[in-house]
Amino acid sequence: MAEAGKEGLISSIAVLARTGLSRATLNNYIKMGMIPAPIVKKPDDPSIKAKQIGYFQDSVWGTIDKIRLYKKEGRSMKEIGSLLSLKSNKPSGENFPEIPENDAGTFSEKRCAVNVPVGNLEKEPYSEDMKQRESHDMPIPETNDIQLTIHELQYPSYLLNNKFEIEWINPEAEKIIFGRSIRSIKIAEGRNIFRLLIDMGSSLESHRPMLDFHMSMFAKRFQKKEINKLYPAITKNEIYMLEDLYDRMDNQSSPAVLGAYMNLSGDPETIYQGHKIQFREGMLCVYAPADKMMQGVLELLSRRGRLINDLLKQRLPTQIFFAVMVADLQDSVRICAELPPEEYFALINQIWKCMEGSFRKYYGTYGKHTGDGMVYYFLRDSDSNYIMNAILCAMELRESMKKLSSEWKINKGWFNDLFLNIGINEGEEYFGMIPAAPSIEFTALGDSVNYAGRLSDLARYGSIWTTKNLISRLSEEERKIIRYGIRRKQQDREVMIENVFSRVMDLVPLDSPKSSKFMDIATLPVTEVLNLR
Repeated sequence: MAEAGKEGLISSIAVLARTGLSRATLNNYIKMGMIPAPIVKKPDDPSIKAKQIGYFQDSVWGTIDKIRLYKKEGRSMKEIGSLLSLKSNKPSGENFPEIPENDAGTFSEKRCAVNVPVGNLEKEPYSEDMKQRESHDMPIPETNDIQLTIHELQYPSYLLNNKFEIEWINPEAEKIIFGRSIRSIKIAEGRNIFRLLIDMGSSLESHRPMLDFHMSMFAKRFQKKEINKLYPAITKNEIYMLEDLYDRMDNQSSPAVLGAYMNLSGDPETIYQGHKIQFREGMLCVYAPADKMMQGVLELLSRRGRLINDLLKQRLPTQIFFAVMVADLQDSVRICAELPPEEYFALINQIWKCMEGSFRKYYGTYGKHTGDGMVYYFLRDSDSNYIMNAILCAMELRESMKKLSSEWKINKGWFNDLFLNIGINEGEEYFGMIPAAPSIEFTALGDSVNYAGRLSDLARYGSIWTTKNLISRLSEEERKIIRYGIRRKQQDREVMIENVFSRVMDLVPLDSPKSSKFMDIATLPVTEVLNLR
């Protein structure tokens, strides 16, 4: 190996800058014996204030190129390590020295390592371009190296939904931040971050940086009047305290926006820096020791698509109130047999297309389904009436199907009517995400969905059926504007009796071939939803 100080040696700063690797990745290559351990010596550049820095032979460029080539060929890291084995040069396991900081001052002045364009870094170890890239909201360029995953993230981290409720959390955050199990809280409202911080028991001043950090996010998106809706049973004192925090938020210069520094309850000796990344689904918060390199974390956060997918797969199962709608195309088997395959699929696609606008309008969430039917959930939300939304959505779907049926009659020249039979139910059950290739499906576990499916089977000719329990959850004013009831035969005519219910067993005679299909809901009181008054 070349002696220190002679030509042919490349500093670790230059290696990271030119290759775009993270420090953690380069460390791993050294530990696996792919790259020789660096020579550790005093920096050649007097502007670098670190006492020691690692220097590599210039052959490191070719080795890194080989690693990337092998990875593109689909080889595993273990296989690549065997191909590039450098056992004689393999280090004892110690990391090479950290990239020097530009200033060895207070923790609030220290900086994270970032990928930078190739340049004369020996002369300019900390350029203005590097400063600009350190903005917490600025994306970090991706490299071909996949290092850290959400499973391997060792810093306290959690995902907040748009109501500031924790939907995923790692063990480090439970231990170091909260000192308790958050995953055991099954009600989503109980995992509201403001509620958790206020309920921690010790002086609020000790949690002030954490509260400021989250209030800065809240203030960017909501008006102050929304604070009283943050979580159920919020007290007046809590509202006043949070409103005071809100008033003091200056979204342009607040430290919570530029990067919050704080002590955490479970590790009071360490200064942590809060980092956040915002998605459509919520906000991921990561807390790293202020004197640690964050490159691996920043690269993880930059891979938004994969990160979101990983997080959604791990969302905590939550017990919540909801309404569920199951809609199924009547006589779908017969229609499938009558139509050429391309026309049948075109019909199904048209049905989905004309329905999706209604589901968005009434805040429906797509769920796991089978066959030609569809399942949508309407979740309880402080800003919407989830049960009324489900009913109004069902009525709108029925009208949309009537129009589509008329169009198909004209275009196809057939006499078949298209009907979407709908069942609606309500419940309070556990919700979670089921990973499925290539997407993630949202589902509830329990009888509520099964009952809604049975009601869609009971429905005929585009009718809408629901349960007595669901109607009972509507307010008196809402019940007055909805027409519902049971059709009864009286001699040779059918009579609609409004505002009544019937057991399923009384609607499907025992001697009917279909009766066995409804045995599990035989005693369930149900009614048909007709229209609005």
